[in-house]
Amino acid sequence: MLNQRLQQKLLQKLSPQQILLMKLLQIPTVGLEQRIKQEIEDNPALEVDSNEQEDNDQDIEVKDDVGDTELDDFKSTDDEFDFNDYINEDDVPSYKLKTNNYSSDDERREIPFVSGTSFHENLQQQLTLRQLSEVENQIGTYIIGNIDDSGYLHRSIDAIVDDLAFAQNIDASKLNIEKVLMIIQELDPAGVGAKDLKDCLLIQLNRILAESPSEKVELAIKIITRYFNDFSKKHYQKIMKRAEISDEQLKEAMDEILKLNPKPGNSLSETTKENHYVIPDFTIVNNGDKLELSLNSWNSQDLRVSSSFSSIMDAVGKQKRSKKQREAASFIKQKVDSARWFIDAIQQRQNTLYATMNAIMEYQYDYLLTGDDTNLKPMILKDIAEKVNLDISTISRVANSKYVQTPFGTLLIKSFFSESMQKEDGETVSTREIKTILKEIISEENKEKPYTDEYLTSKLKEKGYPIARRTVAKYREQLKIPVARLRKEL
Repeated sequence: MLNQRLQQKLLQKLSPQQILLMKLLQIPTVGLEQRIKQEIEDNPALEVDSNEQEDNDQDIEVKDDVGDTELDDFKSTDDEFDFNDYINEDDVPSYKLKTNNYSSDDERREIPFVSGTSFHENLQQQLTLRQLSEVENQIGTYIIGNIDDSGYLHRSIDAIVDDLAFAQNIDASKLNIEKVLMIIQELDPAGVGAKDLKDCLLIQLNRILAESPSEKVELAIKIITRYFNDFSKKHYQKIMKRAEISDEQLKEAMDEILKLNPKPGNSLSETTKENHYVIPDFTIVNNGDKLELSLNSWNSQDLRVSSSFSSIMDAVGKQKRSKKQREAASFIKQKVDSARWFIDAIQQRQNTLYATMNAIMEYQYDYLLTGDDTNLKPMILKDIAEKVNLDISTISRVANSKYVQTPFGTLLIKSFFSESMQKEDGETVSTREIKTILKEIISEENKEKPYTDEYLTSKLKEKGYPIARRTVAKYREQLKIPVARLRKEL
């Protein structure tokens, strides 16, 4: 049964401008240029200001208040603009808008691209040099496609037989698959095509043994074949007792094993791998024991609303308009408003970034002056949010994937945030300081008898850090340091 009733609700909705600003805050400096280019392509009312200032290559100066972008500031009587271009029903083909106005005297600069052979392409090229039938070549291509970037084949033989039968209509037996797989395992780098680490090490050792036989290589094969579980857990005493070998013999065999590559796929030449460079969003300079912060603007562009769109809005407003002209005027107004929002959002982004990083710099002033982790104060998102009077989620977006260049290296802003704990003397310190002390203690240990977590706990208590053993284990795992048994060396 239908009925009418009154209901009161409290809703909170984000405006399009707020959503745009939040998205821009998350973008690092590297991605901002691409985002601006995309907006310029999508919005014809937005353009790069041709009247660039002479100090455009310097770091931008962030203003305290963001003013609205007035259309009157961008009016120009020099630009020619035909309103009929926006009400013409016929679209101009894209090929008519392309030109090639380069003369033989012009210097054309093109962006170079790094080229090289990938890991899988390298294997495929080696496979083509083998005398294989058409079916065997298809099987080999499929197997190579299933090898991961580390060089391992985790797909079982039975699964490959089914895949070839159902996906490629190839009737291949297990013997055919195993034959082609053995050929692939003979390719370079050694160890490729193995099903696990044990198989990978054995493939490499057998190849070394075939090229230059020696007793220590034979012993290494025996250790991997028979005592791999004890080897992986570094139970050296058990291996010596079961294999009836001396400490010197075990050490020689271990030296041969340590020369092997556990991930043969990573042995690809560095020239064929992509290089990833970190471009900092901020720069902090120590100028006479005084820190100076600047927001990097290597790819910043001065934006403005197109003067042509501004002029056409004034022209349309002074005359009677048909239906098509009203639709075109509505389109132009929408694009102009969108351009103004984007310009304001970019400016607000810069202001928010600068204010947030400046608050972080002031909070961690001593640490940024010295670079000593022991001077890093405990700091959480709430501390900075209260300082700059912004929401915690906004601070999180600023800190996420942003970098700052300091006199001590380029650091992730997220690394400045850490929890706190109290020392025995009542002093509040950062957990990052404890991790630094823990790393120093482990680096000074005797690798033949590495420290256990219990001993590390007692060492930290001696230095005034009363933390539990499970906390030490947690910090050790966060530092990616294995347990004492796995740190042991002969």
